[in-house]
Amino acid sequence: MKYFDSHCHLNDSAFDGDAKEAFLRAKEAGVLPIIIIGWDLESSKKAIAMAESFGEGVYAAIGYHPENLEGITEEGLREIEKLALSSSKVVAIGEIGLDHHWFKDPKDHENQKVWFVRQIELANRVGLPISIHARDAMGDMLQILKEHPVDKGGVLHCYSGSVETMKELLKLGFYFGFDGPITYKNAKEPKACVAECPTDRLLVETDCPYLSPVPLRGTRNEPQNIPHIVKAVAELKETSEEAVAAALKENLFRLFHVKHD
Repeated sequence: MKYFDSHCHLNDSAFDGDAKEAFLRAKEAGVLPIIIIGWDLESSKKAIAMAESFGEGVYAAIGYHPENLEGITEEGLREIEKLALSSSKVVAIGEIGLDHHWFKDPKDHENQKVWFVRQIELANRVGLPISIHARDAMGDMLQILKEHPVDKGGVLHCYSGSVETMKELLKLGFYFGFDGPITYKNAKEPKACVAECPTDRLLVETDCPYLSPVPLRGTRNEPQNIPHIVKAVAELKETSEEAVAAALKENLFRLFHVKHD
């Protein structure tokens, strides 16, 4: 079967020294395309460099994560825009969004909202979809997306909201990325969301080096582990892994316009 990883961090320090080897293991396992995600300017540049170095089937998303806004500048945002316009490897702006789990101060919440909107506007200018991080902030995130439409759509990466919120986001045309937690025994809400989500709006991802799926919890996650997540989706959808894998690849192409076979 053919797989993909729509959200990974091979540019994370956890892969210093063997990122290329991790990519080759994924390729051997049939996991391609792969999208490497940035979280600030330097990690975004590294994502592009890796995509260019690793070759066909590897892409990048670039932007400022809500946990990495300290020190963000207008020049930094302009640089992200320049990179998006100058490299064919860039297929999304992300990961961007809101995080109220680690940031409790209302001032931080307001700052995150400002830069989330700014990056939505940037995505619209460069004609790319977005990859969204939203943790303990679904209400604010949904309100922003309603008030600031995203021209090319996007994905709720590592979706952790409710089925009800998912249905509202479906009306706005969004996709939903699911990863290791759907293999965890007690992850009732993510499992329910996979079961309820239309198959043509599903994506799978590792978010590596984090969120390793069962039976690999406790180890560094890698793109080669995607088959475990596809298997879990198929079980929740009560269909074959082959059918799920084929449908998911079509979704990836439709949203990000990446090459696949």
